[in-house]
Amino acid sequence: METAFCGRIGLSPNPVFNPKPGDKHSLCRGRCNVRGILMAVSAAAPGKGGGVLDRPVIEKTTPGRDSEFDLRKSRKMSPPYRVMLHNDNFNKREYVVQVLMKVIPGMTVDNAVNIMQEAHINGLAVVIICAQADAEDHCTQLRGNGLLSSIEPASGGC
Repeated sequence: METAFCGRIGLSPNPVFNPKPGDKHSLCRGRCNVRGILMAVSAAAPGKGGGVLDRPVIEKTTPGRDSEFDLRKSRKMSPPYRVMLHNDNFNKREYVVQVLMKVIPGMTVDNAVNIMQEAHINGLAVVIICAQADAEDHCTQLRGNGLLSSIEPASGGC
């Protein structure tokens, strides 16, 4: 009796493990297309009864690395930070609006104009409040485009 891993069956030249669409003797009949899970199937000859499924084995793509879900969860639980835009005398207002829309996800023209205007009038404006890692990324990208920016914890002060 042979054992096949359904997640890998597409590589097998054997028609038992690499069935054609609509084949009524296939072992996996569309149930082994679950990503990240390998199922061991005991192979029997076609027409001799079905295969027996063993307990699924969850395959980790990279051992020791957190999943994307865990990373998003930890970012949401981390303390919030403000990304601050500072006024400068070098960049045109239109350019500042373009950079804000390019760097900050979901930034609309109206929000970008309001933030630019507040930084121009008051010397400082809050661009976005987010997790520290995201705030550092946004700040670095704003600086990379020639804007003056900084981050600060959002928990204290005005």
